[in-house]
Amino acid sequence: MQPPFWYQFLLQCIQPLYRWRVKKRSDSALALDEELKQRFGELVPALNTNVIWFHAVSVGETNAAQPLIEHYLKQGKNVLVTNTTKTGQARAKSLFAEKFPSSFQAVFLPIDTQEQVEKFLKQYQPKILLLMETELWPNLLAIVSKKGIPQLLLNARLSEKSANGYAKFKRLTQPMLSQLNWIATQDEATYTRFASLGKNTASMSVVGNIKFDIQPSEQAVTTAKAIYQDWHLQGRKIIVLASTHADEEKNILSALEHQLKTDAQLLCIVVPRHPERFNEVYNIIENLGLTVQRRSLQQSIDQNTQVYLADSMGELWIWYALSQVSYVGGSLNEPGGGHNILEPIAMNIATILGKNYFNFQTLVDEFVENKGVQVVQSAEEAAELLYTLLNDEQQQQAMVEQANTIFCKNQGSVARHIKLIDQFL
Repeated sequence: MQPPFWYQFLLQCIQPLYRWRVKKRSDSALALDEELKQRFGELVPALNTNVIWFHAVSVGETNAAQPLIEHYLKQGKNVLVTNTTKTGQARAKSLFAEKFPSSFQAVFLPIDTQEQVEKFLKQYQPKILLLMETELWPNLLAIVSKKGIPQLLLNARLSEKSANGYAKFKRLTQPMLSQLNWIATQDEATYTRFASLGKNTASMSVVGNIKFDIQPSEQAVTTAKAIYQDWHLQGRKIIVLASTHADEEKNILSALEHQLKTDAQLLCIVVPRHPERFNEVYNIIENLGLTVQRRSLQQSIDQNTQVYLADSMGELWIWYALSQVSYVGGSLNEPGGGHNILEPIAMNIATILGKNYFNFQTLVDEFVENKGVQVVQSAEEAAELLYTLLNDEQQQQAMVEQANTIFCKNQGSVARHIKLIDQFL
């Protein structure tokens, strides 16, 4: 069943706006030209055809897909990864392009017009489409289904808010869900929400969250150990503010300003979520009168550094490895939604986050109920709790132990996903 006329008309109307957004976020004329080709016009020549095709929206979904992609690449299979964001594509290439140059390719997902989707499928000829988490495009799903290509939604999550949004467009939503051969959900709540939207439960299963199986790369751990020694971080009390959005950095650092200026051992590492905000965050830190160094300038932390701006991509594991406590961002901004708390937990870091974490509601709630993480209502409360945890090793360790128990209990999803994918391959 093809998407309705109004959807096709809407796509044509928003194309100029979409092009403008791509242009606004571009780093160079060459990169812009290449991106516009991939999204709206010509396509990159296929490195391979008959590929296993993963679609991961951005960095989070790419990280979730990492163990699955790696599994099939190590088996000698050819893999194509599409992303919606530049940061997602950069992450995919950094993980696999060098290690698997002849079997891995990453390109942007084209705009969801019938013409572009048809052209894309003809070019790359995928044998299966594996969509990560929740990004459903009506023309894409309809045409892939029409061509008889299996398509699975993996590690699926659906918040109550998103489910309510999909419910408003049933004529668009229900055909998309019926065209998916299988939905593998992270939890029972997501399973129930997809069922309420009309998905047949005979083609759904709860397989858990892949992110519970994540582990830091050996390279990240090795780099962190070298930095710890070379920058003489022994004795420093280190907080990491991870995946932050506007105005989280400003508000939390303002609340920590007194401690940063009076406690010589205190250090705050700030890792903004979006690279286009790096300079903005640097100016915020400087305006607070704090001594700051930048990763992008290859500056190191010295005894006078109060804030370190980790304005780089793909290095979050390193900063977690150096810290004792963490705040996971995107959760005190509005509307928020939150980011992945499992990365610091996997590193045995005491973790807190803000109240707006609806994108990870079920996951976070289990940790909160078991006192494995703590949720704060404001930046001031976040600053106070982070500093308290730094100076109370007993409370810090209790949180880590509780979180680790839940983390270990939920592992094993990667193996279940692979078993499911292999049935369709």
